[in-house]
Amino acid sequence: MTATSAPPRTTARPGRGGFGRLLHAEWTKFRTVRGWVWSAVGAVLVICLVGLLATAAGNRSAPNGSSALPVGPGGEAVNDNFWFVHQKLRGDGSITVSMSSLAGVVSTSPDDSRSGLAPWAKAGVIVKDSLDQGSSYAAMMVTGGHGVRMQYDYTHDIAGAAGAVSEEAPRWLRLQRTGDTLTGHQSADGRRWTEVGRADLSGLSATPEVGLFVTSPSAKEETATGTGFVPAVATGTFDRVTLGGRWTGDSWASDQVGGDAGTSASYDQDTRGGATPSGSGFEVTGAGDIAPVVGGPATSGVRTIENFLVGAFAGLVVMVVVGAGCITAEYRRGMIGLTLAASPRRGRVLVAKGLVVGSVAFLVGVVSAAVMVPLGGQRSEAGGFPVLTVPAATELRVVVGTGLLLAAASVFALAVGAVLRRGAVAVTVIVVGMVLPYLLATASVLPDGASRWLLRVTPAAGFAIQQSVERYDQVVTVYAPSSGYFPLAPWTGLAVLCAYAAASFAAAVVLFRRRDA
Repeated sequence: MTATSAPPRTTARPGRGGFGRLLHAEWTKFRTVRGWVWSAVGAVLVICLVGLLATAAGNRSAPNGSSALPVGPGGEAVNDNFWFVHQKLRGDGSITVSMSSLAGVVSTSPDDSRSGLAPWAKAGVIVKDSLDQGSSYAAMMVTGGHGVRMQYDYTHDIAGAAGAVSEEAPRWLRLQRTGDTLTGHQSADGRRWTEVGRADLSGLSATPEVGLFVTSPSAKEETATGTGFVPAVATGTFDRVTLGGRWTGDSWASDQVGGDAGTSASYDQDTRGGATPSGSGFEVTGAGDIAPVVGGPATSGVRTIENFLVGAFAGLVVMVVVGAGCITAEYRRGMIGLTLAASPRRGRVLVAKGLVVGSVAFLVGVVSAAVMVPLGGQRSEAGGFPVLTVPAATELRVVVGTGLLLAAASVFALAVGAVLRRGAVAVTVIVVGMVLPYLLATASVLPDGASRWLLRVTPAAGFAIQQSVERYDQVVTVYAPSSGYFPLAPWTGLAVLCAYAAASFAAAVVLFRRRDA
């Protein structure tokens, strides 16, 4: 991908305020060099082609053809699978329970089950807009390893009292509905109550489903081959249930919300969820999770936006070659003198070149991402692979961010090319400093610690702008680069790349003025 024709000679000398003329001249150079133009088109095709290969049909993760994940109120893909003992509440009211036990079973195989409780196994009381997966909710709960929590609408988590529940240390939980506001309380004795948190569930049904729930995500296990996840089931003991307000029925219904345990776990064939009356309460067993879907080995069958944009690094290499060539080709062909004669202000020349190559690279990235995000999703779902739905703002950030990623890398290459004056050397520097660390970190070649370090301190940090998966403390997975999780936030990672590009560009301007004046 080298220039196939020399840049046209520019003899026009921009006068005062002639930066627009200089910018037009640099654009004319770019569009008249067919090698650069076709390389930009080729970068779009490479990104899309690699993305299409990544979404090719494989083993169907949803053999029955159902590949859609539930979507929560915020637009994110969610797990919404649990055993529910419920009634309808009409208007305002409350539900109060005392709990004396939360136990669990972990199944590594149909023939190998043992006692074990996932840290984020949950049992408690919940107010849910409807039985539909993804509907709005608020819940007060005890957990396997994180004490009392109030959670609502999948992504919100508020800590209550620490410690495990037991007969010696029971937990009392209460949810109070007042209009659209749900208030959660906790108590150690049923007399002295402490507020844990409040949730505003706008548009909550006049007759939501209210009751007891139990669920358990997969249990995380460290093995000789790495981190794994095994199915887990939890059982909660509710000793006493007290209702306040007007209720539409006199009996409890008992149902599984969700067809199975979703992406967070799967039931052992011999252990199913259910509820059994026990004195004035219930013993309830369930599996699954009520939480956002995240990346990692626990959801290996789920595809993310990043899967569709895996070809971005290849397109970036193409635009790096173009960016470096925009300046090194002029040195190689002896045309730099004419460019400098046309514009005595050397810094403005580099700025104009940077704007042109950066704008082209930005368009390449945005167009490629705008095509592949919806197309990749359609192909994956048609092949039976669930796609991790994200809010529209996240999707827009990934699309625009891909353009910014390529633009910053291209300007970085232009600056390095101006410093080194050798196209091949400049491209090698960018590939070794940016693309190679990205590939090593995300392909599980290096330990997680080394991968995170590379993605913090090298220009490869810029790839974080493409991350669509979120990190949630209440969801256990492998939060590592190999699972799509960067150590820096998306915009912070891009800022690291931009800092490298800016520093290189400043050095290029200084050297450009001294060596070519």
